[in-house]
Amino acid sequence: MSWLSIPSGSHFSIANIPFGIISTSSDATPRPAIAIGDHVLDLSSFSSGGGFSSESEIQKHVDVFSQPSLNAFAALGRPFHRSVRSYLQTVFAKDTKYPEALKDNQKLQDAALLKRSDVKNHVPLAIGDYTDFYAGKNHAYNVGCLFRGPDNALQPNYTHLPVAYHGRASSVVTSGTPIRRPWGQILRPGNKNPDLAPCEKLDLELEMGMFICRENTLGNPVPVDEAEQHIFGYVLMNDWSARDIQAWEYVPLGPFTSKNVGTSISPWVVLADALEGAKGPGIKNDNELLPYLKQKTQDNVLGIDLEVDLITAAGNKNTISRTNSKNLLWSWPQMIAHHTITGCNLRPGDLLGSGTISGTESGTEGSILEQTKGGKVPVQLSAGEERKFLQDGDTLVIRGSFASGDSIIGFGEVSGKILEALPLFK
Repeated sequence: MSWLSIPSGSHFSIANIPFGIISTSSDATPRPAIAIGDHVLDLSSFSSGGGFSSESEIQKHVDVFSQPSLNAFAALGRPFHRSVRSYLQTVFAKDTKYPEALKDNQKLQDAALLKRSDVKNHVPLAIGDYTDFYAGKNHAYNVGCLFRGPDNALQPNYTHLPVAYHGRASSVVTSGTPIRRPWGQILRPGNKNPDLAPCEKLDLELEMGMFICRENTLGNPVPVDEAEQHIFGYVLMNDWSARDIQAWEYVPLGPFTSKNVGTSISPWVVLADALEGAKGPGIKNDNELLPYLKQKTQDNVLGIDLEVDLITAAGNKNTISRTNSKNLLWSWPQMIAHHTITGCNLRPGDLLGSGTISGTESGTEGSILEQTKGGKVPVQLSAGEERKFLQDGDTLVIRGSFASGDSIIGFGEVSGKILEALPLFK
């Protein structure tokens, strides 16, 4: 319980305390904050007003709360994140032992405790590199069936290693940023040569993202059982995909322009500690794994309830998918272990994507490509509308949360609206 009024069912309960970067109309400087209920706590104002003065170990590092990204805070490591989160939970507790920090400090409340609706969110970390995995086995199988048939749906390497590709960090955007329909080369059925045209098969990919907090030295792999200490926290992700552009360009090196259109992430990073209770079994892997991928800790895959709404330009809202992030073959520590087995160094702020998350039943698919069987069977929406792929004016909204006792620990949402393609070369 908190002395601050927190709506029932809020994703940002006192059990959560997610971190982000905000600015306001009165101060355009991006700075760290936490979300709690319908409010945010501006950590720059809170720290400068003495909010952390009761905790000497935190007070030593309060300069990180005046930075324009969370990178410096993340780099201080999991024990420090844990201390800050625990202290802030105590500050907001109904029977707080630090009432002078905020509860009974109206001046600091006025300066630092803001309405969430009054702030602007920014990408929470400066992303140096972005890697997108393909750990959603059901999605990989469904897509493989469309293009290669069920007997060859999964490539021979799929259950031996976490497949991934290097994405584009510059086009990772925060929730609410519009996505422009891209142009690209498209090979139409029956043609030998491609056309340059706006994408006609624009799709979503329902994913989760994970931010790195701890760097490994170049040349030194991260052992799978130590990888948890490199995880800062998690966000929701929509990795927008141009399917027709992708189909022509991906041989032989994989996707390129079809996947640099934009990657939308939710603005509040839910710390790894907050999600310990969400861990459980993922999809069973019957292969004998190589030693570097074998974990001592089993049942290490996050189980977050996920749903996707499609809102058409006409305002019709439909929930087109409900699934759970446990539908992954690989855990985040396994992804880190494989990413670094070559000695590749991950750095604070690096972003890893899970790959598209799909269940096994109709209505649990994480992409429209799967739902429509490659555009052959339209998704039926309300008011007589239907979709084979996304149209201009469509808005996609992804939400995710899990129940933690009597509280909800959630991510809020990540949304993006499709804008029409720009005219080229005029």
